Amino acid sequence: MGFFYMINNLKVIFVIIGTLIGAGFASGKEIYTFFFSYGEKGIISIIISSILIGIIIYDVLQIINKKEIKKYENFLDDITSKNKKIKIQKAIALIINIFMLVSFYIMITGFGAYCNQQFELKPIIGSIILATICYIFLNKDIKGVILLNQILVPVLILFVVIIGTLNFSQIDLLNLSDYIVQKNNANWLVSGILYSSYNAILLVPVLITLQKYIKSQKQISQISISVTIITLTLSLMIFFMLVKVDVNIENLEMPVAYVISNVYPYFKWMYAIILPASILTTAISLGNSFVENMTKRSRKKIINLMCISSILVSGIGFSNLINILYPLFGYLGLIQILAIIIKAKKYKS
Repeated sequence: MGFFYMINNLKVIFVIIGTLIGAGFASGKEIYTFFFSYGEKGIISIIISSILIGIIIYDVLQIINKKEIKKYENFLDDITSKNKKIKIQKAIALIINIFMLVSFYIMITGFGAYCNQQFELKPIIGSIILATICYIFLNKDIKGVILLNQILVPVLILFVVIIGTLNFSQIDLLNLSDYIVQKNNANWLVSGILYSSYNAILLVPVLITLQKYIKSQKQISQISISVTIITLTLSLMIFFMLVKVDVNIENLEMPVAYVISNVYPYFKWMYAIILPASILTTAISLGNSFVENMTKRSRKKIINLMCISSILVSGIGFSNLINILYPLFGYLGLIQILAIIIKAKKYKS
């Protein structure tokens, strides 16, 4: 019984971490934008952000476990007030659908940026390649792709931990100011909150699909704490990898790829497999989720429009999409976070 209990926990944890890890995270661009650019304060922001993500997971799992919620619509019914229920539900549902589409665009653009930085191909070529692959898979059975994504998550975690551990041994943590230069004078605390908020947009619907694996209060606590620790560890490891960038980091679309290629070249081939595969499977999963939410229309037409528009949007650039759209959705996602925290507090009292 204990063995299956542990397996269920691991399955839930890996699915959650897989939702949090995307092209922006694994490439280091998200960590730079939301944390590293704030200098040493970015470390505090990472800690606060990871704890907030853990709290959101804990509160959501509490609500869906106590009310035995199995559908996202029912979850929205529960966390929204009766007077404003329909308006808030529609707003949150719209935000999620748009964010899924935007995240799909970012994956396509991220692949183009990776091909450009690593192989000096024009970004548009990489974007066309991935959009074409997504088009093919989205018109077929994607179960194998989803399974591959579940396998890639623990592999990616292990990879970051190995590189991160090697990197930590080469950094004087007592003299961080010698390594980290603050380039962003905005509010570092707000940045950390926004990071948690936009991640929660996709995280909440995923948590609801995991309800069948949640059996006890103890399990909820274990999962929440585990995800918090893993998120914090991975974020800090990528944060300190960025210290090794010896060029203008603002000009790099994939700073982690640069570090691995120039500092740890013996891991370059492994990263060259893991990151593109992760981007591919995440893009297909996001694309499929968006299409499923739009089932009232022709699936084929939606896929055509989505894949073609992703190539056009990729011209905006990977960094620009992350720097502009993620913070924007972070602000929009605050609506859902506040509703969740208020509702969870009522269950605790």
